[in-house]
Amino acid sequence: MLKQTGWRMFVGLLVGAVLSVAGTEIVAAADGATSQKAEAPKGPRATIKTKFGDIEIKFYQDVAPKHVDNFIKLAKSGFYNGTIFHRVIPGFMIQGGDPNTKDTLKKDVYGQGGPGHTVKAEFSDIPHKRGIVSMARAADPDTAGSQFFIVVEDSRFLDRKYSVFGEVTKGIGIADKIVNLARDERDNPRERVEMTVAIVD
Repeated sequence: MLKQTGWRMFVGLLVGAVLSVAGTEIVAAADGATSQKAEAPKGPRATIKTKFGDIEIKFYQDVAPKHVDNFIKLAKSGFYNGTIFHRVIPGFMIQGGDPNTKDTLKKDVYGQGGPGHTVKAEFSDIPHKRGIVSMARAADPDTAGSQFFIVVEDSRFLDRKYSVFGEVTKGIGIADKIVNLARDERDNPRERVEMTVAIVD
């Protein structure tokens, strides 16, 4: 697995190693608030439960329907339950969704797992601002599988290169806690933060 020397090098890792085997929510207002108070999110939503609290996500069904459907299908099957946020980079993002992370003895291959299938890229004009949820992938744009990341600070250099499929509507502060955990030389947090993902229709 490639080592990281800085957050900008992570782009190369995202592209080159995240799914090497097969293969960040625009939050305009403070946590828990939206710029459109009167409108509740329509359609299914996801809740990522962690020991620090919950992160709620609304999907961009019209923008990335294949990625939304893939995430929902995996979540409903229990695929994400017991996985961890295996890569945290302060000032950038937290990444999770690798099934390899269910096994504490497989740390050398964290970031390389997937669901056994890939999803064709659905790039859009939605910017990678704080709170955006986007899919990780390998060098080939059509290699996203299960790994996703939540952007904790604007990362516009990712725009039109990764498939944005949702945004955090509540709990961005939980992502802030996770991104600031102590980490090793591979940006793996030293503390396990397991997730359980539930879909609310």
